[in-house]
Amino acid sequence: MRILYAMISPSIILQVGQAMESYSRFLDAFKGIFIATMTFLIVLAAGVGWFMARRAVSGVEAVTRTAQKISGGILEERVPVKARGDEIDQLATTFNQMLDRIQTLLTEIKEISDNIAHDLRSPVTRIRGVAEVTLTTGKSLNDYENMAASTIEECDRLLDMINTMLMISKTESGVDKLSHEEINLAALIREACELFKPTAEDKGLSMRCDVPEVSPFIGDTQMIQRMISNLLDNAIKYTPSGGSVAVSINENETQVVVSIEDTGCGISPNDLPRIFERFYRCDQSRSQPGIGLGLSLARAIARAHRGNIAATSIPNQESTFTVTLPKSLSSDHRRQ
Repeated sequence: MRILYAMISPSIILQVGQAMESYSRFLDAFKGIFIATMTFLIVLAAGVGWFMARRAVSGVEAVTRTAQKISGGILEERVPVKARGDEIDQLATTFNQMLDRIQTLLTEIKEISDNIAHDLRSPVTRIRGVAEVTLTTGKSLNDYENMAASTIEECDRLLDMINTMLMISKTESGVDKLSHEEINLAALIREACELFKPTAEDKGLSMRCDVPEVSPFIGDTQMIQRMISNLLDNAIKYTPSGGSVAVSINENETQVVVSIEDTGCGISPNDLPRIFERFYRCDQSRSQPGIGLGLSLARAIARAHRGNIAATSIPNQESTFTVTLPKSLSSDHRRQ
């Protein structure tokens, strides 16, 4: 009961009372409803939180299971990507892309190891054979000098092959950062043509260099020089006497296209898709000196500049190598 009182006179106190029974019933009902509602909300929040946590953790668990399988040697395993598009799916997509890149690198490493093992066997066998024959039958100082000269020649060939392989690997993996230099590509190609012109004339070939005075380009000068030199050397090497080699440039606002045409032996349709593979040599090229890495290096350099090389050929008539390069190389570029 709620009571109010007042002093009416020194001897009289007035008291007024109101029963609180209705308020008590309301408070009791409110407490019951409040407790039931809060209990329901807590249970609901716990259920929703558990569901969301399980949903989030399930993606992480999928990544963990995939990583465990990969650790066991199953490199083909990939994390399943759902269509939700949330952060877990983004993580799974990035993880799968990383796995694709790792698998590609491991495959390339295996191929390189197999190729090097195969190509090292022949020169090492020749070195051993020359040394063995000389030690068995050599009787004069001249014999031993010839053995030393042959050994040095084979070692130079091995070193050239190893250095080229290292350059290809570094270029493709992006270990060696490209320098961003302003290059007059036309002048660089003219210099390369002048360098190879005596070799072409000695072989009875005509060389034509159809390039403009200025062709601006942003890239690595040494790398581009190496790429153009490899392509020109290839064209001259496989063009018979009386043929011709032509170099031209076509460009627009965004890219420059360098074409190297020759009237050589051509490339068969079966060999054409594989000519840029490491150590691959067509039947026509086996009679020529080389290790089968020039075109692989040229393509690696073009791709490092965010470009590419394409080849077309008519057997026994002509071949054309087309290098397409963007005029600028962004600073955030990485080898893909």
